[in-house]
Amino acid sequence: MVVPGAAGHRDRRRGARLHPVRARGRVRPQPQAGGGPLSTPRTQSLLEVRDLEVTYAGGVAAVRGVNLTVAAGQKLGIAGESGCGKSTLALALLRLLPAGTRVSGEILLDGEDVLTMKWGRVRAVRWAGASIVFQGAMHSLNAVHRVGDQIAEPILLHRKATPAGARKKTGELLEHVGLPAARASAYPHELSGGQRQRVMIAMALACDPRLIIADEPTTALDVMIQAQILRLIEQLVSEQELGLVMISHDLAVLSDTCDRLAVMYAGRVVEEGPARQVYEDAQHPYGQALSAAFPRIGDPGSRFAPRGLPGDPPDPSALPSGCTFHPRCPVALDACAAEDQSLRAAAPDRRAACVHVEPMEAMAEEARSTP
Repeated sequence: MVVPGAAGHRDRRRGARLHPVRARGRVRPQPQAGGGPLSTPRTQSLLEVRDLEVTYAGGVAAVRGVNLTVAAGQKLGIAGESGCGKSTLALALLRLLPAGTRVSGEILLDGEDVLTMKWGRVRAVRWAGASIVFQGAMHSLNAVHRVGDQIAEPILLHRKATPAGARKKTGELLEHVGLPAARASAYPHELSGGQRQRVMIAMALACDPRLIIADEPTTALDVMIQAQILRLIEQLVSEQELGLVMISHDLAVLSDTCDRLAVMYAGRVVEEGPARQVYEDAQHPYGQALSAAFPRIGDPGSRFAPRGLPGDPPDPSALPSGCTFHPRCPVALDACAAEDQSLRAAAPDRRAACVHVEPMEAMAEEARSTP
Protein backbone atom coordinates (compact mmCIF):
# COMPACT_ATOMS: atom_id res chain seq x y z
CA MET A 1 0.00 0.00 0.00
CA VAL A 2 3.02 2.30 -0.39
CA VAL A 3 2.86 4.71 -3.30
CA PRO A 4 6.31 6.00 -4.34
CA GLY A 5 6.77 9.72 -4.57
CA ALA A 6 8.42 12.70 -3.00
CA ALA A 7 7.20 14.15 0.25
CA GLY A 8 4.63 16.89 -0.03
CA HIS A 9 5.77 20.48 0.44
CA ARG A 10 4.39 23.99 0.38
CA ASP A 11 5.22 26.48 -2.35
CA ARG A 12 5.73 29.65 -0.31
CA ARG A 13 5.53 31.86 -3.37
CA ARG A 14 2.06 30.75 -4.39
CA GLY A 15 0.70 29.33 -1.14
CA ALA A 16 -0.38 26.16 -2.94
CA ARG A 17 -0.01 22.73 -1.39
CA LEU A 18 1.74 20.36 -3.76
CA HIS A 19 2.02 16.58 -3.87
CA PRO A 20 1.99 13.98 -6.66
CA VAL A 21 -1.76 13.39 -6.66
CA ARG A 22 -3.00 16.87 -5.92
CA ALA A 23 -3.41 19.72 -8.35
CA ARG A 24 -0.92 22.56 -8.24
CA GLY A 25 -2.56 25.74 -7.21
CA ARG A 26 -6.28 26.08 -6.88
CA VAL A 27 -8.47 23.71 -8.87
CA ARG A 28 -11.68 25.30 -10.07
CA PRO A 29 -14.53 23.19 -8.64
CA GLN A 30 -17.15 21.72 -10.93
CA PRO A 31 -20.86 22.04 -10.11
CA GLN A 32 -21.50 19.95 -7.04
CA ALA A 33 -24.06 17.27 -6.46
CA GLY A 34 -24.25 18.15 -2.80
CA GLY A 35 -24.52 21.34 -0.83
CA GLY A 36 -22.20 20.29 1.98
CA PRO A 37 -21.27 17.07 3.74
CA LEU A 38 -23.72 14.21 3.94
CA SER A 39 -25.81 14.43 7.05
CA THR A 40 -25.29 12.01 9.89
CA PRO A 41 -27.16 11.54 13.15
CA ARG A 42 -23.88 11.39 15.11
CA THR A 43 -21.90 14.39 16.22
CA GLN A 44 -18.28 13.15 16.11
CA SER A 45 -16.85 12.69 12.62
CA LEU A 46 -14.14 10.10 12.09
CA LEU A 47 -13.98 10.78 8.34
CA GLU A 48 -15.18 13.88 6.58
CA VAL A 49 -14.83 14.35 2.83
CA ARG A 50 -15.45 17.85 1.50
CA ASP A 51 -15.90 18.77 -2.15
CA LEU A 52 -13.64 15.93 -3.33
CA GLU A 53 -12.77 15.93 -7.02
CA VAL A 54 -10.48 13.45 -8.77
CA THR A 55 -9.29 13.91 -12.34
CA TYR A 56 -7.00 11.38 -13.98
CA ALA A 57 -4.01 12.39 -16.08
CA GLY A 58 -5.96 12.13 -19.33
CA GLY A 59 -8.48 14.70 -18.12
CA VAL A 60 -11.20 12.22 -17.04
CA ALA A 61 -13.13 13.51 -14.03
CA ALA A 62 -13.89 10.33 -12.07
CA VAL A 63 -15.13 11.94 -8.85
CA ARG A 64 -16.92 15.29 -8.94
CA GLY A 65 -17.76 17.26 -5.80
CA VAL A 66 -18.39 14.42 -3.35
CA ASN A 67 -19.14 15.09 0.32
CA LEU A 68 -19.21 12.27 2.88
CA THR A 69 -19.23 11.97 6.66
CA VAL A 70 -18.59 8.81 8.71
CA ALA A 71 -18.67 8.66 12.50
CA ALA A 72 -16.96 6.10 14.73
CA GLY A 73 -19.08 2.97 14.82
CA GLN A 74 -21.03 4.02 11.73
CA LYS A 75 -21.31 2.00 8.50
CA LEU A 76 -21.67 3.95 5.26
CA GLY A 77 -22.47 2.09 2.04
CA ILE A 78 -21.60 3.47 -1.40
CA ALA A 79 -23.48 1.96 -4.35
CA GLY A 80 -23.51 2.41 -8.10
CA GLU A 81 -22.71 0.78 -11.42
CA SER A 82 -19.19 0.05 -12.61
CA GLY A 83 -17.50 3.26 -13.67
CA CYS A 84 -19.44 5.57 -11.36
CA GLY A 85 -16.33 6.47 -9.32
CA LYS A 86 -16.74 4.23 -6.24
CA SER A 87 -13.30 2.61 -6.31
CA THR A 88 -11.59 5.85 -7.31
CA LEU A 89 -13.18 7.47 -4.26
CA ALA A 90 -11.90 4.63 -2.04
CA LEU A 91 -8.35 4.95 -3.39
CA ALA A 92 -8.42 8.73 -3.02
CA LEU A 93 -9.21 8.45 0.70
CA LEU A 94 -5.74 6.99 1.33
CA ARG A 95 -3.90 8.66 -1.58
CA LEU A 96 -3.44 5.43 -3.50
CA LEU A 97 -4.16 6.92 -6.93
CA PRO A 98 -1.61 6.87 -9.77
CA ALA A 99 0.94 9.63 -10.10
CA GLY A 100 -0.35 12.52 -12.19
CA THR A 101 -3.89 12.31 -10.84
CA ARG A 102 -5.27 15.69 -9.76
CA VAL A 103 -7.15 15.69 -6.45
CA SER A 104 -8.80 18.69 -4.83
CA GLY A 105 -10.98 19.17 -1.78
CA GLU A 106 -10.40 17.87 1.73
CA ILE A 107 -10.23 14.38 3.26
CA LEU A 108 -10.27 14.85 7.02
CA LEU A 109 -9.37 11.77 9.04
CA ASP A 110 -9.78 12.58 12.73
CA GLY A 111 -9.57 16.23 11.68
CA GLU A 112 -6.28 15.87 9.78
CA ASP A 113 -6.30 16.44 6.01
CA VAL A 114 -4.89 13.36 4.26
CA LEU A 115 -4.22 15.38 1.10
CA THR A 116 -1.74 17.71 2.85
CA MET A 117 0.14 15.05 4.84
CA LYS A 118 3.79 14.34 4.13
CA TRP A 119 4.46 10.89 2.73
CA GLY A 120 5.87 9.53 5.98
CA ARG A 121 2.67 10.48 7.75
CA VAL A 122 0.53 9.04 4.95
CA ARG A 123 2.30 5.67 5.21
CA ALA A 124 1.61 5.54 8.95
CA VAL A 125 -2.02 6.58 8.57
CA ARG A 126 -2.67 3.91 5.92
CA TRP A 127 -2.43 1.17 8.52
CA ALA A 128 -2.92 2.72 11.95
CA GLY A 129 -5.54 5.32 11.01
CA ALA A 130 -7.35 3.67 8.11
CA SER A 131 -6.91 0.55 6.04
CA ILE A 132 -8.53 -0.89 2.94
CA VAL A 133 -9.83 -4.32 1.99
CA PHE A 134 -9.44 -4.58 -1.78
CA GLN A 135 -11.74 -6.54 -4.06
CA GLY A 136 -10.25 -9.76 -5.39
CA ALA A 137 -8.17 -11.16 -2.53
CA MET A 138 -6.25 -13.53 -4.82
CA HIS A 139 -4.90 -10.57 -6.79
CA SER A 140 -4.23 -8.47 -3.67
CA LEU A 141 -2.23 -11.10 -1.78
CA ASN A 142 1.34 -11.94 -2.82
CA ALA A 143 1.21 -15.44 -4.30
CA VAL A 144 4.79 -16.38 -3.29
CA HIS A 145 4.61 -15.37 0.39
CA ARG A 146 2.79 -17.13 3.19
CA VAL A 147 -0.29 -15.27 4.38
CA GLY A 148 1.05 -15.05 7.93
CA ASP A 149 4.13 -13.17 6.74
CA GLN A 150 1.94 -10.75 4.80
CA ILE A 151 -0.23 -10.04 7.84
CA ALA A 152 2.86 -9.64 10.05
CA GLU A 153 4.61 -7.16 7.72
CA PRO A 154 2.64 -4.03 8.74
CA ILE A 155 2.86 -5.08 12.39
CA LEU A 156 6.65 -5.23 12.13
CA LEU A 157 6.88 -1.94 10.25
CA HIS A 158 4.33 0.19 12.08
CA ARG A 159 4.10 -1.36 15.53
CA LYS A 160 7.86 -2.04 15.80
CA ALA A 161 7.04 -5.50 17.14
CA THR A 162 9.54 -8.31 17.50
CA PRO A 163 9.21 -11.24 15.06
CA ALA A 164 7.82 -13.40 17.86
CA GLY A 165 5.34 -10.71 18.84
CA ALA A 166 4.25 -10.26 15.23
CA ARG A 167 3.69 -14.01 14.84
CA LYS A 168 1.59 -14.07 17.99
CA LYS A 169 -0.49 -11.10 16.83
CA THR A 170 -0.95 -12.74 13.42
CA GLY A 171 -2.33 -15.90 15.00
CA GLU A 172 -4.73 -13.84 17.13
CA LEU A 173 -5.95 -11.91 14.09
CA LEU A 174 -6.58 -15.09 12.09
CA GLU A 175 -8.57 -16.59 14.94
CA HIS A 176 -10.47 -13.34 15.31
CA VAL A 177 -11.68 -13.60 11.71
CA GLY A 178 -12.58 -17.26 12.06
CA LEU A 179 -9.46 -19.04 10.77
CA PRO A 180 -7.11 -21.35 12.71
CA ALA A 181 -3.81 -19.71 13.63
CA ALA A 182 -2.05 -22.60 11.86
CA ARG A 183 -3.27 -21.25 8.50
CA ALA A 184 -0.62 -18.54 8.80
CA SER A 185 1.80 -20.94 7.10
CA ALA A 186 -0.44 -21.36 4.04
CA TYR A 187 0.08 -19.71 0.66
CA PRO A 188 -2.86 -17.83 -0.90
CA HIS A 189 -3.54 -20.56 -3.48
CA GLU A 190 -3.98 -23.08 -0.67
CA LEU A 191 -6.96 -21.18 0.74
CA SER A 192 -10.54 -20.95 -0.48
CA GLY A 193 -12.00 -17.64 -1.69
CA GLY A 194 -13.74 -17.02 1.62
CA GLN A 195 -10.58 -17.83 3.58
CA ARG A 196 -8.52 -15.44 1.47
CA GLN A 197 -11.06 -12.70 2.08
CA ARG A 198 -10.81 -13.35 5.82
CA VAL A 199 -7.04 -13.01 5.53
CA MET A 200 -7.52 -9.62 3.84
CA ILE A 201 -9.75 -8.50 6.70
CA ALA A 202 -7.21 -9.72 9.27
CA MET A 203 -4.50 -7.76 7.43
CA ALA A 204 -6.67 -4.63 7.46
CA LEU A 205 -7.04 -4.98 11.24
CA ALA A 206 -3.32 -5.61 11.86
CA CYS A 207 -2.52 -2.15 13.22
CA ASP A 208 -5.86 -1.44 14.93
CA PRO A 209 -7.16 1.22 12.50
CA ARG A 210 -10.19 3.33 13.33
CA LEU A 211 -11.56 3.27 9.76
CA ILE A 212 -11.98 0.32 7.39
CA ILE A 213 -12.64 0.85 3.66
CA ALA A 214 -14.07 -2.30 2.09
CA ASP A 215 -14.11 -2.20 -1.71
CA GLU A 216 -16.42 -4.98 -2.95
CA PRO A 217 -15.37 -7.35 -0.14
CA THR A 218 -17.73 -10.14 -1.25
CA THR A 219 -17.08 -10.10 -5.01
CA ALA A 220 -16.97 -13.59 -6.60
CA LEU A 221 -17.94 -15.33 -3.35
CA ASP A 222 -20.92 -17.67 -3.11
CA VAL A 223 -24.00 -16.57 -1.18
CA MET A 224 -23.21 -18.50 2.02
CA ILE A 225 -19.64 -17.18 2.19
CA GLN A 226 -20.88 -13.67 1.41
CA ALA A 227 -23.21 -13.83 4.40
CA GLN A 228 -20.38 -15.03 6.67
CA ILE A 229 -18.03 -12.24 5.55
CA LEU A 230 -20.72 -9.58 5.96
CA ARG A 231 -21.62 -10.80 9.46
CA LEU A 232 -17.92 -10.81 10.35
CA ILE A 233 -17.51 -7.20 9.19
CA GLU A 234 -20.59 -6.13 11.15
CA GLN A 235 -19.31 -7.88 14.26
CA LEU A 236 -15.88 -6.24 14.04
CA VAL A 237 -17.37 -2.76 13.53
CA SER A 238 -19.68 -3.24 16.50
CA GLU A 239 -17.03 -4.67 18.85
CA GLN A 240 -14.27 -2.19 18.06
CA GLU A 241 -16.32 0.95 17.27
CA LEU A 242 -14.73 1.16 13.83
CA GLY A 243 -15.95 3.37 11.05
CA LEU A 244 -16.77 1.47 7.86
CA VAL A 245 -17.02 2.62 4.25
CA MET A 246 -18.34 -0.31 2.23
CA ILE A 247 -18.53 -0.23 -1.56
CA SER A 248 -20.75 -2.57 -3.56
CA HIS A 249 -23.01 -2.89 -6.59
CA ASP A 250 -25.53 -4.72 -4.42
CA LEU A 251 -28.04 -2.39 -2.77
CA ALA A 252 -29.64 -5.30 -0.92
CA VAL A 253 -26.33 -6.18 0.74
CA LEU A 254 -25.62 -2.56 1.66
CA SER A 255 -29.11 -1.96 3.04
CA ASP A 256 -28.75 -5.01 5.29
CA THR A 257 -25.21 -4.19 6.44
CA CYS A 258 -24.92 -0.39 6.58
CA ASP A 259 -26.54 2.41 8.56
CA ARG A 260 -26.52 4.91 5.70
CA LEU A 261 -26.34 4.59 1.94
CA ALA A 262 -24.99 6.94 -0.74
CA VAL A 263 -25.79 6.23 -4.40
CA MET A 264 -23.22 7.44 -6.94
CA TYR A 265 -23.67 8.12 -10.64
CA ALA A 266 -21.09 9.64 -13.01
CA GLY A 267 -18.77 10.58 -10.17
CA ARG A 268 -21.39 12.22 -7.94
CA VAL A 269 -23.65 11.31 -5.06
CA VAL A 270 -27.22 11.52 -6.41
CA GLU A 271 -29.02 10.20 -3.32
CA GLU A 272 -28.21 9.53 0.32
CA GLY A 273 -30.02 8.66 3.51
CA PRO A 274 -30.76 5.79 5.90
CA ALA A 275 -29.80 2.60 4.07
CA ARG A 276 -33.07 0.72 4.42
CA GLN A 277 -35.14 3.73 3.33
CA VAL A 278 -32.99 4.39 0.26
CA TYR A 279 -33.25 0.74 -0.78
CA GLU A 280 -37.00 0.37 -0.23
CA ASP A 281 -38.14 3.87 -1.23
CA ALA A 282 -35.51 5.56 -3.40
CA GLN A 283 -36.29 9.15 -4.37
CA HIS A 284 -33.93 9.43 -7.35
CA PRO A 285 -34.86 7.52 -10.55
CA TYR A 286 -31.39 5.96 -10.64
CA GLY A 287 -31.71 4.69 -7.09
CA GLN A 288 -35.15 3.32 -7.97
CA ALA A 289 -33.70 1.48 -10.98
CA LEU A 290 -30.88 -0.05 -8.95
CA SER A 291 -33.32 -1.22 -6.30
CA ALA A 292 -35.76 -2.64 -8.87
CA ALA A 293 -32.98 -4.68 -10.49
CA PHE A 294 -32.99 -7.04 -7.50
CA PRO A 295 -35.87 -9.55 -7.37
CA ARG A 296 -37.91 -9.57 -4.15
CA ILE A 297 -38.52 -12.90 -2.46
CA GLY A 298 -42.22 -13.67 -2.59
CA ASP A 299 -42.92 -11.17 -5.38
CA PRO A 300 -43.78 -13.10 -8.58
CA GLY A 301 -43.73 -9.90 -10.62
CA SER A 302 -40.08 -9.18 -9.91
CA ARG A 303 -39.18 -12.85 -10.39
CA PHE A 304 -40.70 -13.32 -13.82
CA ALA A 305 -40.21 -9.78 -15.13
CA PRO A 306 -36.99 -8.40 -13.60
CA ARG A 307 -36.44 -4.77 -14.44
CA GLY A 308 -33.16 -3.34 -15.58
CA LEU A 309 -31.92 0.04 -16.71
CA PRO A 310 -31.53 0.72 -20.45
CA GLY A 311 -28.33 2.14 -21.86
CA ASP A 312 -24.86 2.34 -20.37
CA PRO A 313 -23.25 4.67 -17.83
CA PRO A 314 -21.84 7.79 -19.51
CA ASP A 315 -18.23 8.10 -20.60
CA PRO A 316 -16.53 10.20 -17.88
CA SER A 317 -14.55 12.01 -20.56
CA ALA A 318 -17.72 13.08 -22.42
CA LEU A 319 -20.47 13.59 -19.85
CA PRO A 320 -23.95 14.68 -21.02
CA SER A 321 -25.05 18.23 -20.37
CA GLY A 322 -27.38 19.02 -17.51
CA CYS A 323 -28.26 16.07 -15.31
CA THR A 324 -25.89 13.29 -16.39
CA PHE A 325 -28.61 10.69 -15.85
CA HIS A 326 -31.17 12.28 -18.16
CA PRO A 327 -30.35 10.16 -21.30
CA ARG A 328 -31.36 7.02 -19.37
CA CYS A 329 -34.02 8.51 -17.11
CA PRO A 330 -37.62 7.34 -17.73
CA VAL A 331 -39.07 10.53 -16.20
CA ALA A 332 -36.66 13.13 -17.61
CA LEU A 333 -38.00 16.60 -18.46
CA ASP A 334 -36.72 19.01 -21.08
CA ALA A 335 -35.06 21.03 -18.33
CA CYS A 336 -33.00 18.01 -17.24
CA ALA A 337 -30.86 18.22 -20.39
CA ALA A 338 -29.93 21.82 -19.65
CA GLU A 339 -29.90 22.19 -15.86
CA ASP A 340 -27.81 20.17 -13.45
CA GLN A 341 -29.48 19.12 -10.21
CA SER A 342 -27.93 19.46 -6.77
CA LEU A 343 -28.79 17.38 -3.74
CA ARG A 344 -31.85 18.70 -1.95
CA ALA A 345 -33.76 17.60 1.14
CA ALA A 346 -36.28 14.96 0.10
CA ALA A 347 -37.37 13.92 3.59
CA PRO A 348 -35.97 14.18 7.09
CA ASP A 349 -32.34 13.00 6.97
CA ARG A 350 -32.58 12.23 3.22
CA ARG A 351 -31.43 14.01 0.07
CA ALA A 352 -31.70 13.40 -3.65
CA ALA A 353 -30.50 15.25 -6.76
CA CYS A 354 -33.61 15.19 -8.94
CA VAL A 355 -35.98 17.80 -10.35
CA HIS A 356 -38.92 15.65 -9.27
CA VAL A 357 -37.90 15.82 -5.61
CA GLU A 358 -39.97 18.52 -3.98
CA PRO A 359 -37.93 20.48 -1.42
CA MET A 360 -39.01 19.95 2.17
CA GLU A 361 -39.69 23.68 2.56
CA ALA A 362 -42.25 23.51 -0.25
CA MET A 363 -43.84 20.39 1.23
CA ALA A 364 -44.09 22.05 4.62
CA GLU A 365 -45.65 25.18 3.08
CA GLU A 366 -48.17 23.05 1.17
CA ALA A 367 -49.07 21.17 4.35
CA ARG A 368 -49.65 24.44 6.22
CA SER A 369 -51.86 25.81 3.45
CA THR A 370 -53.98 22.66 3.20
CA PRO A 371 -57.21 23.07 5.23
